[in-house]
Amino acid sequence: MPAGGSLRPASHETVDQRLHFVKQDGQAVFKFAVKKTEEICRRVLDRNGLTSEQVDLFVSHQANRRIIQSAAERLGLDSSKVVINIGKYGNTTAATIPLALADAVADGRLVKGHTVLLTSVGAGFTVGSVLLRWTI
Repeated sequence: MPAGGSLRPASHETVDQRLHFVKQDGQAVFKFAVKKTEEICRRVLDRNGLTSEQVDLFVSHQANRRIIQSAAERLGLDSSKVVINIGKYGNTTAATIPLALADAVADGRLVKGHTVLLTSVGAGFTVGSVLLRWTI
């Protein structure tokens, strides 16, 4: 956001110039998200001595369908193992992964004993991944 805060406080001029709107370089964000999703997922799999073929379900933060699909392809995951429900709910921020898990359970795609890889890229270009065994 080019204006706002103490550096460039709101003024008639900054508001007229629409400088109080968040702007982002979509292509750079896309490339970063795909690259970092793959990297963090490979790290967590390597640490646990697993390959992507051993993942039963991949659940990513539901911010962008193309990011999820591209990262899954780079990881070598079959599309049948990838949960995408952004078309149903949109980007619900912190609730995307829990909603995706609930949908996978309801659809019978997630059952006891499955190895699940969760991942997210978020605000501030933070990334994280969790590998778990579903026990419910």
